[in-house]
Amino acid sequence: MASTNPLLLILSFSFLYLFINVATVPVVAVGGSWSLVQKNIGISAMHMQLLPSDRVIIFDRTDFGPSNISLPDGKCREDPHELVLKKDCTAHSIVYDVVLNSIRPLMVLTDVWCSSGALMKDGSLIQTGGFNDGDHVVRVFNNTCSSSSSKCDWEEINSGLVNRRWYATNHILPDGKQIVIGGRRQFNYEFYPKQMVNEKAFSLPFLVQTNDQNIENNLYPFVFLNTDGHLFIFANNRAILFDYSRNVVLKTFPEIPDGHPRNYPSTGSAVLLPMHVVHGDVPAMEVLVCGGAPKGAFEKAQNKTYDAALDSCGRIRISDPNPKWVMETMPLRRVMGDMVLLPNGDVLIINGGASGTAGWEYGRNPVFNPVIYRPCYPINSRFEVQNPSTIPRMYHSTAILVRDGRILVGGSNPHVYYNFTNVFFPTELSLEAFSPSYLDSSSFGVRPTIISPKTHTSIKYGEHIFVRFTIQNQVDMNRVAVTMVPPSFNTHSFSMNQRLLVLESGNTTNSVGKSTYEVNITAPMSGIIAPPGYYMLFVVHQKIPSEGIWIVMH
Repeated sequence: MASTNPLLLILSFSFLYLFINVATVPVVAVGGSWSLVQKNIGISAMHMQLLPSDRVIIFDRTDFGPSNISLPDGKCREDPHELVLKKDCTAHSIVYDVVLNSIRPLMVLTDVWCSSGALMKDGSLIQTGGFNDGDHVVRVFNNTCSSSSSKCDWEEINSGLVNRRWYATNHILPDGKQIVIGGRRQFNYEFYPKQMVNEKAFSLPFLVQTNDQNIENNLYPFVFLNTDGHLFIFANNRAILFDYSRNVVLKTFPEIPDGHPRNYPSTGSAVLLPMHVVHGDVPAMEVLVCGGAPKGAFEKAQNKTYDAALDSCGRIRISDPNPKWVMETMPLRRVMGDMVLLPNGDVLIINGGASGTAGWEYGRNPVFNPVIYRPCYPINSRFEVQNPSTIPRMYHSTAILVRDGRILVGGSNPHVYYNFTNVFFPTELSLEAFSPSYLDSSSFGVRPTIISPKTHTSIKYGEHIFVRFTIQNQVDMNRVAVTMVPPSFNTHSFSMNQRLLVLESGNTTNSVGKSTYEVNITAPMSGIIAPPGYYMLFVVHQKIPSEGIWIVMH
């Protein structure tokens, strides 16, 4: 190996330090704090899914070469189709226990690179597709497995999918099935589980229409279940309302006003804003799409020119008869950012860079500061910059909400393999937690603690529920809400199946004892509003959420 000039190394890393630290315009940060949860989990967290057992399934891909964590008991994975290591004794998936702060390696047999997934009604993770020999595979991780048992691992179903699924999107439907939409060169959709042998995929021409030649810009489409039971699908720079059961486009929404693409590899993010569920009324549905890279940025990045990321957000009320986009400006430009619904109804925008695009080595200027977006505030006053991390989270980074109200943040590997030296952004194996300001010690006196129902309680649609909680200080009866959030599957800046419901309470909060209160709520009326399965339920007082409990909707 050729020797390296020490002076060149010093100059190189001095440039790197300067490059990273001039990445964003100085901003005033006002809230939130960071902690390092695990310095090294052994893999780069490209995909994350919280289970109702308070464990997180994390995986990257099998063709990165060896990871930094070995498979247990001397096991090795042997795959003649593998592109890098035919025999690999390292893990490419782990299970992280949030409560114990511990990790255990898992064995995934086929390549899960750039795949998708969602939880089924029983809380098991159904993970679909990937690359190479994994592109038709369905994988199951059982929620009821013991967290310490080495027998608790992935189960793989070869040919579980009709078509290859790479960069596809999954969503849970009102009947509990999953729809799997799109993927690279797949302009169609299918369902899982299958209802019959030889079940086919269904054509979706909208994905052809939004496919930019050689770039695509419609991968990992943003998909949300509307309150009429149909799907809002956003790809590239426009969206449709789609009746998946009849394979019919019901409505074409206006193109987002700036016309810039927002899906991979331009990679903005999107979220369904909180729905206020009032008995007898259909909740209004609003979608927020933020960030991304401008037209042409991907081609320029291939030639080492890195365009500034977008600083715009588009917000559209899709339930309106004549919906229109309302544009807003973020305080920080961001591509490859994640949008996470917080239990109090705010939106956290986190991770990413200020220039370039998604793709190997194509992002620049990490954005260290998260931003809080408050949907109910007046326009031009909704964004608030939060305190920064010190770790760049670029391409292949992730973020998910956990039950205690923190956001787990991991990943970042913009390289073909694991690479820790002489690169702008070394492969990141750490796991951090961002704690929003509602977890500050100063909020302790107004933070609720749920005492009933017990966690993992099963709740029927339309059921009246009494939620009992304690608060140390005086309660503002008019500022108590109950919210529920399903655990979402996060990868490539999009959280699949993410939604937040604010449940009807009708100002029914009452004192039932010393520092103890009870609020009467009504559960959502159907799976169209809340698809069946597990949710985290929170009591929110003065915008301060309790720790959540698990409930099961059916």
